[in-house]
Amino acid sequence: MSTESRLGAAMDLRFEESVQEFAAYVTDRGLDHVELKREYLHAHPDAPTPHELAELGRESDVTFTLHAPFRDWNLGSFNDASRRASVEQVKRTLDDAAAADAGAVVVHGGSVPRRYPDHVHAKARQNAVESLRACAEHAAHVGVPLCLENQPRSDTKLRHTTTPDDLDSLLTAVDADPEWLRVTLDVGHAKVNGFDWRTFADRFGNRIEVVHLHDNDGTNDDHEPLTDYETVVSATDATYHVFEMKRVCDVDACLAVAPSRLS
Repeated sequence: MSTESRLGAAMDLRFEESVQEFAAYVTDRGLDHVELKREYLHAHPDAPTPHELAELGRESDVTFTLHAPFRDWNLGSFNDASRRASVEQVKRTLDDAAAADAGAVVVHGGSVPRRYPDHVHAKARQNAVESLRACAEHAAHVGVPLCLENQPRSDTKLRHTTTPDDLDSLLTAVDADPEWLRVTLDVGHAKVNGFDWRTFADRFGNRIEVVHLHDNDGTNDDHEPLTDYETVVSATDATYHVFEMKRVCDVDACLAVAPSRLS
């Protein structure tokens, strides 16, 4: 099964469909990739095992990527026990990705409340560096690349990857093998932070493994349909391009096709 230039969609925690149903929807639309958030697999009553995912991929000619937990976990926590627990969650996601024959794991770079003093910010960032280094080493061990995502800016949290300079600085500080610590370019996050996605594409080039496709009006990270996705796909040398929508029918809007029964 080839993994070149895969175009697909991510399953959101809001979706009620099973992975099998969503994979069928994807292939019906001429797509061939599914990204699964770890939280979806935690919460859905019929979530497949990693080995069942691998079998589904072989049967359907669909590839998978996984998104590491981010709702309840923080690789940059200044609480060392929480940081270590977060690292274990990412490592388990990498293990499951390897068992599922998934091509990559997307990860966030951590955050810290802005209201805290500078010494807390400094410890949180160093913890993020140490966490990502440990996770990247595990990625190399299991043979699945870990892909650090540019995050949207927050008024309350200081996130470590909101600008090209910050993302580059964090990657440099981690100093991991770029074959295993790669990049997820989120075009919607770039836009809401005031950057053209091309700025990230030019900066990180062939280190970009995954691209998240969605749009917004520049003020909120709304994950609206992106109809001009072909421009991004053709200009980025990523293995996986993924529509990241809040509703299944919004994937149809990206593709400019009639909505499916899954909505």
